[in-house]
Amino acid sequence: MSFEARSARTSTTGSSAGESVAVVVVTHDRADLLAAMLDGIAAQTHAPDAVIVVDNASADHTPEVLSQRIARTDLPLEVIRQDNLGGAGGFHRGVRAAYDQGFDRVWLMDDDVVPAPGCLAALMAVDEDCLIAVREDLAGALVEKAAVDFDLRNPLAIKPKRATVDSTYADRASMPALVEVHNVAFEGFMARRSVIEEVGFPDPSFFIFYDDAEYAVRARRTGRRIWGVRDAVLVRQLDFNQQHDLSGWKGFYMYRNLFVVHLRHGENALVRAKPWLITLAVVLLSPLRGGRAEARNVIRAMASARGMRRLTDSARPPR
Repeated sequence: MSFEARSARTSTTGSSAGESVAVVVVTHDRADLLAAMLDGIAAQTHAPDAVIVVDNASADHTPEVLSQRIARTDLPLEVIRQDNLGGAGGFHRGVRAAYDQGFDRVWLMDDDVVPAPGCLAALMAVDEDCLIAVREDLAGALVEKAAVDFDLRNPLAIKPKRATVDSTYADRASMPALVEVHNVAFEGFMARRSVIEEVGFPDPSFFIFYDDAEYAVRARRTGRRIWGVRDAVLVRQLDFNQQHDLSGWKGFYMYRNLFVVHLRHGENALVRAKPWLITLAVVLLSPLRGGRAEARNVIRAMASARGMRRLTDSARPPR
C-alpha cells in the first residue's frame, strides 16, 4: 500500500494503527553528536519508515558520517544538503520533504538528543495529532522545558512561558502518562499529516529560536492539543544553555522572533504592543545593563519583526 493510500485511510479512521512515520533531523557541524543520535534511531523498537537528515552546510566531518551510515543500510536514510538556513530553515525543508513523500506522521529531531529504544513506539501508540517526547539529561533528571502555560493574554507577563514540565513535576515518575503542553521544542515533536495540511510548515524566516513555539501556537489555534508522552524518553547529550548574549547575533534572533510571536498571536492589543514596550525599556536601560550593542540589537529586531507580522508564504498550508 502506498504512503498516500495509508494517509487517506488513517485520516478517515483516526486510528494510529499502521501509520507511517518519517524522522526529520537537522544538523550543523556536530558530526559526532549526529552519529550517536542516528545510532539511537537505528535502535528503535519501532523502526521509522524514513530518516530525512537536513545538513545545513556542515564544514566538519558530517558528510563522512552520513556516507558511512548510508553504506551500513541499517536506516532508510535520505540526506538533504543545503546552505545554512538555521534550524528553522532546516525543519521547514525536512518537514516539506516528508509531507511531499506522503508520510502519516513526522517526528522532528535535533542532532544533540538520543531517543531511548522505546521512544518512537511510545509515541506511535498514542492516537493524538500532536505529541512530544519528554527530555531528560545524561543523569536521568527531567529537563523538559516545554511550557504547560504559555501566556499570550497577559500584557504584564514579560516572558510568555510561565511554567514548564520540569518546573511542575519533580521527576518523570511523578508525571501522568500524558501531560498537556502549550509549546514545543523541535527536539522530539511529532505531528500528523493532517496538522501540516491545516497548520502549514515551520516558518523558515525565523532562522533560529521560537520557530517551534510559533508552530505550536498555530497548531493550538486549530483546536488541537499537544501532549507530552511520559514514556517517550529522549536524552539530551548537552546541557541546556538558554542564556545567550543579547548583544550578539543570537540576541537579535531571540528578540526579533519573540516579538514576532507576540505580533502574530497576541490575544489582545496590549499583548501585541509588548514588543514596543520591551524595546523602549531595553533602550532606556542600556546605559545600566546591556549597553549600546543590545540597544542596537533590540531596535533592529523590532524593525524586522514589524515586517514579519504575517506568516511567510512558504510556511502556509499546502494547496
